[in-house]
Amino acid sequence: MPINNQHILSLVYAVKEINRNPEILPNISLGFHISNSYIDARMIYLNTLKLLSSQEKTFPNYSCEKQNMLPVVIGESDSENSLLIANILITYKIPQVGYDAGNKIPYFYRMVPGEAQQFHGIVHLLLHFQWTWVGIVVTNSDKGEKVMATMLPMFSQNGICAAFTGRIQPLIDLVHIVHLTQHIQSMTYFLQNITTNVVVMYSDTQTMWSFKNMLQLGEISLGKVWIITAHWDFGSPTFLKKMAIEIFHGALSFAIQINEVSGFQPFLELLNVHWPKEDDISKFVWEKECLIPYFNMHQENKKKCVWDGSVENLPKSFFQISMTGQSYSIYNSVYAIAHVLHNVKSSRFRLKPTTDRVEFLNLEPWKLHHFLSRISFNNSVGDHVSFNENGELRSGYDITNLIGFPNKSYLNIKVGRIDSEASPSKPFVPPSAVCNENCRPGYSRKKQEGKPFCCYDCIPCPAGKISDQKDMDDCFKCPEDHYPNRHQDKCLPKRLNFLNYDEALGISLALSACSFALLATAVLGIFIKHRNTPIVKANNRDLSYLLLISLLLCFLSSLLFIGRPGELICPLRQIAFAIIFSVAISCVLAKTITVVLAFMATKPGSTIKKWVGKKMSNYIVLFSSLIQIGICISWLYIGCPYPNMDMISLTEEIILECNKGSAVMFYCILSYLGSLAIVSFIVAFLARKLPNSFNEAKFITFSMLVFCNVWISFVPTYLSSKGKYMVAVEIFALLSSSAGLLGCIFLPKCYIIVLRPELNKKDHLTRKYKGCKNLF
Repeated sequence: MPINNQHILSLVYAVKEINRNPEILPNISLGFHISNSYIDARMIYLNTLKLLSSQEKTFPNYSCEKQNMLPVVIGESDSENSLLIANILITYKIPQVGYDAGNKIPYFYRMVPGEAQQFHGIVHLLLHFQWTWVGIVVTNSDKGEKVMATMLPMFSQNGICAAFTGRIQPLIDLVHIVHLTQHIQSMTYFLQNITTNVVVMYSDTQTMWSFKNMLQLGEISLGKVWIITAHWDFGSPTFLKKMAIEIFHGALSFAIQINEVSGFQPFLELLNVHWPKEDDISKFVWEKECLIPYFNMHQENKKKCVWDGSVENLPKSFFQISMTGQSYSIYNSVYAIAHVLHNVKSSRFRLKPTTDRVEFLNLEPWKLHHFLSRISFNNSVGDHVSFNENGELRSGYDITNLIGFPNKSYLNIKVGRIDSEASPSKPFVPPSAVCNENCRPGYSRKKQEGKPFCCYDCIPCPAGKISDQKDMDDCFKCPEDHYPNRHQDKCLPKRLNFLNYDEALGISLALSACSFALLATAVLGIFIKHRNTPIVKANNRDLSYLLLISLLLCFLSSLLFIGRPGELICPLRQIAFAIIFSVAISCVLAKTITVVLAFMATKPGSTIKKWVGKKMSNYIVLFSSLIQIGICISWLYIGCPYPNMDMISLTEEIILECNKGSAVMFYCILSYLGSLAIVSFIVAFLARKLPNSFNEAKFITFSMLVFCNVWISFVPTYLSSKGKYMVAVEIFALLSSSAGLLGCIFLPKCYIIVLRPELNKKDHLTRKYKGCKNLF
């Protein structure tokens, strides 16, 4: 059969590929010998005995050849024939690697998955489609009876009823025309009276031929759904004649899982009848068993093919270029044998190099079982090959759908699989049969109005939600410390958000704070150096020192707001800000009140003179600051600031912040600071035109105007910001307001002290305001 030619060519290709690979069997060439079984028990026994004899005469146990190594036999694709071969090989403990076998046979290794997987797959396939009234047809042999005894209880346990059970006689057993006619008549009547629409078919190659002929000769058109096991091969051209494919149109067939061997198709495309004469494969394949004349090719006689083309020009119904499941099993069998021989050669029991080759070629086959049972490797296409404890290949099955066409061609479409790694209770991966395409991750299902529940639309997940699987009924939110990615099909961990010294914003604010602090220190140094000059003494020298120190601390306290919030930092940054600013504004208020009282004390008969002096200003600063200190202590007692992780405000980030604790106390502090600033502004505004050359009121007025504008703008900006930008706004307001006080109050004085020392005189202090109104 031409389909068997591909089996032979897959063996040839594997041997050639291995012999070209120096890493598997270096310095050793793998060879092979092919025998035809003719589907006859006598020929199978005879050819098996020939393998154990010299090639010229059949005398088992006797060989005059020096190098006659027979390590492993690759058996038939038919289980019954494999069993016949094993009956002889078991005696010699020669391993057999085969496509199939009946029961567990000693020294037999199956290059197909276990049949238990296939039986479970059939059950789950029937349950998936809710087919519970089915027929069963098996080959009329011991194997068929065992299959029937296995499947019927499985069907019964899963609520599946067997409408009928049929047995088909292999064609090879129907040697007499009378037997053939009687069997066809009985089976024709049986098939024509099938009452179910689903039939499970278990048979080998011989039974397939017999069944096909019954369908053809009996002119039966069933219109049934066939579920066919992996033993069938639709690639046989004798099976593709007349109406056979049409009958099996729509059949669901199990097949061995395979991967495409990339080099096999080019190997076949180069194959033709003009291969070199020294290569006997061409003669064996195309001349000895050539069936090309039956496909209207040129011929001179019935025994010789004269076709000059290559296999790629053959009809696909006659010869498949893509490797079939049975050919793939043979390909893996050759590789398994090669890896076993490699392992034997590389084992720690090998002999010295001088005698290694001779001893290796005369290796006794029984020694290979230890290595063959433990074989584990990846073949050339990356599939893993190993056997389980029952000597079966660790793999699964594909489920294909047979589509037949009027020109007798066909197409097998993969619609499912049986996963070897899945649990035995659910090995079947069902085919797709849905109203519409699956909703991919990132979408959820929405029922379509007026249609059945299985019909739905796919809608994107709303903002903040994801779906990480297909066909989810609803999207869900990520954990608090995660956020959805752009496709909304997975959750990503949120980044930490806080103002840090490692980023440009944090560095720029820190440098600004340090620069202003240095400026305040310089001004303080100037005032200390010129402490005895009239302009320093006239504006309450001690209050100036205290104000400059408090401004210096204000600039430095802004550094507490940069960095990761902590248990100590959070209370400290808020309390330091509140108290230091209170002292600064209290100093400004004391300076303003001192100016007003000093002017009022110069009036004749004034009783306010006794209030003018250092004590009054000290009382104002102390009293104003103590009130703020009391509020801060209450804040710490009622609700102390603490570090907090805000996972809600920002989508992709976790905000590390200092929670204010008691919000009421926080706003009480801001309100008190605002009250002091407003009072200072009003008093300074009223005193701005008092006739005094060194009158600070106008500068205090302007400074407090800047201060109030900064903090009035701060409130809405602060409330609309989030994360580190909220902290940056707070630092900016702190630095801006402090810089406003420093610049408006002290820089004009430094200008006079440093650049205009002639104005820093006592006589200038007593001049009329009129002559000095434009000094500053």
